[in-house]
Amino acid sequence: MKLTQYILPILYLAVALNCSPKEFPQPAVVKTGAEVLIQEHLPELKGKKVGLFMNPTARIGDVHVLDTLLTLGVEVTALFAPEHGFRGDAGAGESIKSGIDSASGLPVYSLYSGGKILKPSPEVLNTLDIVLFDMQDVGARFYTYNVSMKLLLEAVAETGTEVWILDRPNPAGGEYVAGWILEDEYRSFVGDYPIPIAHGLTLGELALMAVGESWLEATKPVNVKIIQMEGWKRSYKWPDTGLNWFPPSPNLPAFENAYAYLGTCFIEGTSLSEGRGTDNPFLILGAPNTKVQLKELAEIGANYGVQLDTVSFTPRSIPGKSLNPKHKDSKSFGVNIVSLSTKEKSLEDPVKFGIELMYILMDATPKAEYKSFIKKLSGTDKILNKQELDSWGSNFENYVTKRKAYLIYD
Repeated sequence: MKLTQYILPILYLAVALNCSPKEFPQPAVVKTGAEVLIQEHLPELKGKKVGLFMNPTARIGDVHVLDTLLTLGVEVTALFAPEHGFRGDAGAGESIKSGIDSASGLPVYSLYSGGKILKPSPEVLNTLDIVLFDMQDVGARFYTYNVSMKLLLEAVAETGTEVWILDRPNPAGGEYVAGWILEDEYRSFVGDYPIPIAHGLTLGELALMAVGESWLEATKPVNVKIIQMEGWKRSYKWPDTGLNWFPPSPNLPAFENAYAYLGTCFIEGTSLSEGRGTDNPFLILGAPNTKVQLKELAEIGANYGVQLDTVSFTPRSIPGKSLNPKHKDSKSFGVNIVSLSTKEKSLEDPVKFGIELMYILMDATPKAEYKSFIKKLSGTDKILNKQELDSWGSNFENYVTKRKAYLIYD
């Protein structure tokens, strides 16, 4: 790449950040798809009407991709808002309203309403040449952004609109794959691909696999282009990337919350609290009548490389994060995941760890109940049988083999 191709975008972004080129933040180890777009693909956007399917994680440095594109003169005409909203000011499950983005004055089209994920309308898509999709995933099948991407790909197949996926790292790494394959009867907005719980793909790779394996409900070809990252390796977990963490949703404030979430999210399918309404969702777990034993916590902590402790907490209403958390205003007891590592080792299997911890907490809580939602999260009813945790099944092995054809990064 020519030196001028690198310097010019840096100067533009320095203006957007209101700092001089000398003060511009040092580059991370990994260059995201959004950065590569700015440095190498801007001429391809010239004269195009562009829509953005993004959330607050769509950033270059500390600047939202929308603001960067507008600074660089790209003709952005429509914004699409997934769960939590375009700017990320809505809690989990809260309906997103269509309207106007106050910062840019552009129209925002809601794609999350009443707990349902919606497709972009053909009326809006037909006004666009390209839709740029950029959201930070967490690597979990039940995280709704991958379903939003699927519905976008299905929608543009009908209109012929191009989709460019600006790829970002899988925070859990590209080598970690775990969990049962989703069974058809449990397809929902928290699972719509026949993949494991932790899929080990970037969203760009998942898009390629969805197209290649005919997982999309589309009768026409999908015009999708992956703007690949530079410098990302499959062995990298988030801390290895050098990138700043911007919460992909309000209840995942740090990488540690998101990594544990791959397994502790299953608490959402029970009567126990998953820690919403506290400062550490998915790391603090329990209920008013939970009585967990330190000996059990020490044992599971040693097995997985996690530091655990007992805790008391009172879930509260937190606007923009959790308005009505489970056991709101009731003093609860349970477990605090203090650290995802010990002196001996680090957590390498958050899915299995989270499920085993759930079993312990359920046994330690009188009258604790599993909700039907647990089957949608796990994609099977096998999660209700502790013996099924010994194997993810033959479909899992088939997936691991098939996914190799769609891997972009080493």
